[in-house]
Amino acid sequence: MLMNDKVHLIREKALWMRRTAFAMVHRAQLGHPGGDFSAIDILATLYFGVMNHDPARPDWAGRDRFIMSKGHATGALYTGLCAAGYFPEDWLPTYMQPRSMLNGHPNRNYLPGVETNTGPLGHGFPVAVGIAIAGQITGASFRTYVLTGDGEQQEGSNWEAAMLSGHRKLENLTLIIDRNRLQQGAGTEETSGLDPLDQKYRAFGFEVTELDGHDHAALLATLSAAPAGRPRCVIANTVKGKGVSFMENQASWHHGVPNDAQFDQAMKELV
Repeated sequence: MLMNDKVHLIREKALWMRRTAFAMVHRAQLGHPGGDFSAIDILATLYFGVMNHDPARPDWAGRDRFIMSKGHATGALYTGLCAAGYFPEDWLPTYMQPRSMLNGHPNRNYLPGVETNTGPLGHGFPVAVGIAIAGQITGASFRTYVLTGDGEQQEGSNWEAAMLSGHRKLENLTLIIDRNRLQQGAGTEETSGLDPLDQKYRAFGFEVTELDGHDHAALLATLSAAPAGRPRCVIANTVKGKGVSFMENQASWHHGVPNDAQFDQAMKELV
């Protein structure tokens, strides 16, 4: 598939994911739509333009691995997995319902395509490092991608993982940081400042790229790039609540849920 065709497909899938994720949150009156919307373009690019994976064989040994470390953003993850064919669309209305397999945090025992359970922030990146080390030791060709929130970077476990990644020169590992600059209740720099985030990861031995996390072409080019002898960190500058005017850059939409009027307005804007 030509790059322009891939970008068009990714854009279409991302729109469907936003509309569907917001409908899920509206129906359940639970969720984290702001962080879903900042991450969806990244997930759509991975599933429909970058990763080597097969929904019919979710345990295929040669698959690329994706770890959703910001595990609360299940609206983004579940719509991505569904759109990619890992489970049927009629599961989505069960989101957050009793006995549903679509929990508030992903569970690998419930859903195909979920590599590991996440939710406690700072957990997914170290797991991804372990998976990448296993691939390095065995000489496997798969690549490992992990998405963290930026507020999540305040957890010390990330920096232990970063140190080990650089030490082992894990070129099969790509860390993506959803840099929307907001976390629950406040901005990241007000809470515990992260900048200069790029320089910190370079100091740990990462190749660092900073880009617009909603630019599908830029995401596709960077995330598809061949390994370069060391781990890669992609700082994706994003907008919390991207695509809906009243949600954008509002910390209250970290776990805000829409009323009927807000839902209708969002559906008019998400076109």
